[in-house]
Amino acid sequence: MSRRFVPRNRVVEAGRLPPCRVSSKQRETATVMHMALDRSRRGRATRRRKRRMGLVSHDLSDAQWSALQEAWDGCAYCGVTGVAVQRDCVLPISRGGRYTLDNIVPACGPCNASKCNSEVTSWMRRKKLDERKFLERLVMIQASTATQLFDVANQGTSSLTPQH
Repeated sequence: MSRRFVPRNRVVEAGRLPPCRVSSKQRETATVMHMALDRSRRGRATRRRKRRMGLVSHDLSDAQWSALQEAWDGCAYCGVTGVAVQRDCVLPISRGGRYTLDNIVPACGPCNASKCNSEVTSWMRRKKLDERKFLERLVMIQASTATQLFDVANQGTSSLTPQH
């Protein structure tokens, strides 16, 4: 049985649908406009996250992400290698973080899910992970990737500058 579009101002009598005099384009627009808003907890959280993400600028490029993955060689927190890694914010977006070179580290799924939006040092203490080692390595890798990417950017422009 096919579903038919019924305008809101039409009254359906005796279980019969009125003839449809609306084009398919109008039907699609009306469906989108009158679609129920998801009022579940997940729906509200999704809308809040979308709004929050739209307010800040994210400038992590694919080349920067690849460089970070290469530098960490696995999960930044637990050190596991050979698994798929995800982008994790050291300072969570919900606490003012952004997707930038200084704030993103590769994390395995369990570490990323476990950390959630916790502050990194308190989460590492709770999980009994070596926070000092992580923070020292974070600073070292941030410095090395920044200089690498700076050098790569300058190599492309150095050929354009006149030499005397």
